Amino acid sequence: MAAIATGAALLAGSFAAHAEGRIRIAEQFGIVYLLLNVAQEQKLIEKYGKAAGVDINVEFVKLSGGAAVNDALLSGNIEVAGAGVGPLLTIWDRTKGRQNVKGVASLGNFPYYLVTNNPSVKTIADFTDKDRIAVPAVGVSVQSRVLQLASAKLWGDKDFAKLDKISVAVPHPDAAAAIIKGGTEITGHFGNPPFQEQELAGNPQARIVLKSYDVLGGPSSATVLYATEKFRSENPKTYKAFTDALNEAAQFITANPEKAADIYLKVSGAKTDRALLLSIIKNPEVQFTTAPQNTYTLAEFMHRVGAIKNKPASARDYFFDDAHSAQAN
Repeated sequence: MAAIATGAALLAGSFAAHAEGRIRIAEQFGIVYLLLNVAQEQKLIEKYGKAAGVDINVEFVKLSGGAAVNDALLSGNIEVAGAGVGPLLTIWDRTKGRQNVKGVASLGNFPYYLVTNNPSVKTIADFTDKDRIAVPAVGVSVQSRVLQLASAKLWGDKDFAKLDKISVAVPHPDAAAAIIKGGTEITGHFGNPPFQEQELAGNPQARIVLKSYDVLGGPSSATVLYATEKFRSENPKTYKAFTDALNEAAQFITANPEKAADIYLKVSGAKTDRALLLSIIKNPEVQFTTAPQNTYTLAEFMHRVGAIKNKPASARDYFFDDAHSAQAN
């Protein structure tokens, strides 16, 4: 994976950050980024760029946590951010009327599980000050926001952040290793595929405490891609090549789950069991689609508790008006 440039290279790169034909994309950990893995391995962005008469220089940057991704986007180190709906809503709210960051596409619908290895924990009400819940970014990541929503439903809006004080920011691979091993301060992990499935398979004490679909009321686009209005308006060919590549990647994965699993293993370098990967890709609860689904529940909640100042009228407010996001909800 390409790393973010530093020093003089970063300074020089910032001047070309919005030049047509260049796109730097931030991704994080997990199979939820499979659309990007397929687009990278098959050079789909480059393919659609050439068809439009543009040679596109594509870079992928690996980061961890929505806060780091948002910082990279606002500092001009990347053009497209990959993170949860929570970080999207945070940066949309913060940049409204300025950089106007909005969602580009969903990376698909995935159920996220809060898993624990503490036998005393059956529901989120059973966590104590001795427990630590690992999330990608405390109070910002989509996992943290879903946990806040679940807390609000249980204890009321005034205590929506009750579990933030025992939450810690840990990258998914490290958190999964801690849950599987046991014996560490981390007794809970709100993760994503394949890490949550690895935990359940790797530790007989591990169990699901909470499912994101249950909290949000159905299948939802937990992880999304977003960009600034400036990048979209000044780079129409690059932007369209990117979204066209995503749509082709989604179709490819749905039609070729076996090949998609191999691509994930190749591009990510993960040591994940292939059979486990296939079970996730073929899970009926997982849908590879670029159309955003069921994101507004979280948006309404975040505004209600003051996490964002601007209340969106609908998901169309925080997603760009593109064909695949026309029915965003």
